[in-house]
Amino acid sequence: MGKVKVFVKDGCYKCPSAKEVGAVLKKEGLEVLYYDMDTVDGLAEASYYGILSTPTLIVEDRDENTLADFRGVVPTPQQIKEVLHR
Repeated sequence: MGKVKVFVKDGCYKCPSAKEVGAVLKKEGLEVLYYDMDTVDGLAEASYYGILSTPTLIVEDRDENTLADFRGVVPTPQQIKEVLHR
């Protein structure tokens, strides 16, 4: 299966919901990585993907190819699972 990268930062009103979606997916066995864009490491990873807004969720396959990205919106866990099973 793939993985989900969740990009968040302080002061983002949708970010708690994005973290919650990540937690649900993690409980279901999916690999979920969190990046705080208020840190140097988080900004570096965000720069790689050209991310300028939060929350952003990147869905990747096993080979780290991007399957979908959700920028400024919070998808449901079901939407992410549908992307992974295409």
